[in-house]
Amino acid sequence: MSDDRAEHQRIRPIRIGILNIMPRKIETETQILRMIWSWPLQIDPVFIKTTSYKPKNTNKSHLDFFYKDFLDVMKTWLDGFIITWAPVEKFDFEDVIYWKELTEIMDILKEKVASTLFLCWWAQAWLYHHYWIQKHRVSEKVFGIFNHKNENYDHPLFRGIDDEFWCPHARHTEVLEEDINEVDDLDILVKSQEAWIHIVANTDASMVFVMGHPEYDRNTLYNEYLRDQSKGESIDLPKNYFENDDTSSPPKLLWRSNAETFFRNWVNEVYQKTPYELETL
Repeated sequence: MSDDRAEHQRIRPIRIGILNIMPRKIETETQILRMIWSWPLQIDPVFIKTTSYKPKNTNKSHLDFFYKDFLDVMKTWLDGFIITWAPVEKFDFEDVIYWKELTEIMDILKEKVASTLFLCWWAQAWLYHHYWIQKHRVSEKVFGIFNHKNENYDHPLFRGIDDEFWCPHARHTEVLEEDINEVDDLDILVKSQEAWIHIVANTDASMVFVMGHPEYDRNTLYNEYLRDQSKGESIDLPKNYFENDDTSSPPKLLWRSNAETFFRNWVNEVYQKTPYELETL
């Protein structure tokens, strides 16, 4: 930050909206909070739910106590926003029950929030809604932990992160590199030979799109594997996850430190961009 701001800064909690549309909300809440609370800045998380779809897998009392409707939250101001993934990627975007509400949310965020972090399906949804970039089904689920190359190592989001690092992926779709390269406002920051595009951002990093799952815990991929198996789906073990694919050994945890650094950098960018008086944003 500038010397003048450093000399006169006032500190307040950073308000981060979290739109959580995953079925197992408490598990997702925990994963996200571990990431954004991994440093000293005080964070005030605001959990948000959709109004056009009522969750069936989370206790209503939990939702009533911890969650608010998006439009009620946006009557005040937020510094940043995180939108979780959703298990709907096999559907066309317009066929998702709450798609109309999601498009309205995306349009408001573009104008009202300093930076939004989109995770997995949501990243593809925004790229489609605002840039008409299509998602494409892949022949085999991108599933496992994969090595990635940092394409823009001096970007503020990657301070302290290795030039190459690991990250989990669990998705049936992808966006194509050539489609992103056609948009002047977008930059590919991280990609992988096996998992393809991982992180994309617009020029001022007010929109950050993460195709993988840096927030995942050690056992999340294995739990997804067991879930898919129980549904009778054809699914292989996550790649690069168990030593010699031996499920009696603990899964490898190769991404946590870089993931925490990435989320800290994002929160720091939000802190740098937003004024003390949020109403002046």
